[in-house]
Amino acid sequence: MKIAFHGAARTVTGSKHVLTLKNNRKYLLDCGMFQGMGKDTDAMNNKWGFDPGAVDHLILSHAHIDHSGLIPKLVKDGFKGKIFCTPATKDLSTVLLEDSAGIQENEVKYENKRRAAEGLPYLQPLYKTEDALASFDHFEAVPYDEWFAIDENVDIMFTDAGHIIGSAAVHLRIKEEGTTKRLTFSGDIGRYRDMILRSPAEFSQADYILLESTYGNSLHDVHTTTFDQLLSWIEKTCIQKKGKLIIPAFSVGRTQEILYALNQLDLEGRLPKVEYFVDSPLSVKATEIVKRYPQYFNNVVRKVLESDNDPFSFSGMKYIRTVDESKLLNFRDGPFVIISASGMAEAGRVKHHISNNIENSRNTILMSGYCEPRSLGGKLVAGAKEVNIYGASHEVNAEIGSIRSMSAHGDYEDLCQFLACQDSSKVNQLFLVHGEYPVQQAFKERLHHKGFNNIEIPERHAEYMLA
Repeated sequence: MKIAFHGAARTVTGSKHVLTLKNNRKYLLDCGMFQGMGKDTDAMNNKWGFDPGAVDHLILSHAHIDHSGLIPKLVKDGFKGKIFCTPATKDLSTVLLEDSAGIQENEVKYENKRRAAEGLPYLQPLYKTEDALASFDHFEAVPYDEWFAIDENVDIMFTDAGHIIGSAAVHLRIKEEGTTKRLTFSGDIGRYRDMILRSPAEFSQADYILLESTYGNSLHDVHTTTFDQLLSWIEKTCIQKKGKLIIPAFSVGRTQEILYALNQLDLEGRLPKVEYFVDSPLSVKATEIVKRYPQYFNNVVRKVLESDNDPFSFSGMKYIRTVDESKLLNFRDGPFVIISASGMAEAGRVKHHISNNIENSRNTILMSGYCEPRSLGGKLVAGAKEVNIYGASHEVNAEIGSIRSMSAHGDYEDLCQFLACQDSSKVNQLFLVHGEYPVQQAFKERLHHKGFNNIEIPERHAEYMLA
């Protein structure tokens, strides 16, 4: 048995890991899209490192695009197996992948206009809407906490990872030549004090572990609440400067957390009376899906539901649905708040809002989660004085802020707590994935002190024998 790491290897996005048994059956853990990798992004998303048609089954940890975003391309390129995931992940993936296809088609269309004027060859999207729709037939939902045989070699079980609705740690029982090996893939691990969701669940002993490490060298701010930080930015930008507060936010997870926080401020009578726009049709759909699964909410949110039947809505909130309505926001003066996808500001409507508002010092761009260093959001957080957006250079005069406390990824204490149910002496190998290499090196040292000795930080396309 061997495993190869084809994405999220010494970087955060593009999660893809192929497990190959001695009988040559292949199982793909996640099929994520690389995001925010600069000029290398397209090439990385076009190079699999394996044959999609040779993969027997895909096991999907959760719906975020950096874990699911290449599924339509996988099917287009020859994959014929099933895609196993939780019910909520299946629901979210269908809307996210269709939206991803639409974004690609629109951006390629926009880029090809420029290329035509310069006499350059046209580009093609990674996949189209019809490819996304064709992939939906491959999905099969499996509930949490139940072993399920996907074939005669492998049983799977999902446990709640607490990252987004439906997110799961993946546990495999692999039967090979009369023995059974146990492998756990963490997916993305949430926080044990998440604003909305249950904490990550404990899991049985594993022989091999693939562990995410996004924040493996840092702790989140727990001294200032997200509510108070959001309120401070609204008051500073909208009340004092009369400007626009633009919040790039992932449609699944982060948008719901922001809406929940704003709703709580409204219930407490502290929310400033300005307009709040959610400019993302995908966020509207995702929020409706999230509301279908209240059983995954934590006890605090369940208590809120006893008196507030919609904890993601409040007075002053408006959904922007059409492109024309979105464009009109750029011709309006503040003060108001725009919450829009994507979270790294790499695509979607928020990129247009930043382009149109970044040179005005009254405005604020408030990042609400992790950004790849080479993404637009990453460059802004790093203090860039000038950025290129859609081929045009912009001076960064708007204030740039970030709220680290809103991260849906656990910090190193959360990650260590996730591993606390394991006897480290019984873990044969632990692989760190989904993290920047310097962060992973620091986290590796911390895990050594926890008793985990055989720790690897695989490079992209690296392959390891497991038994």
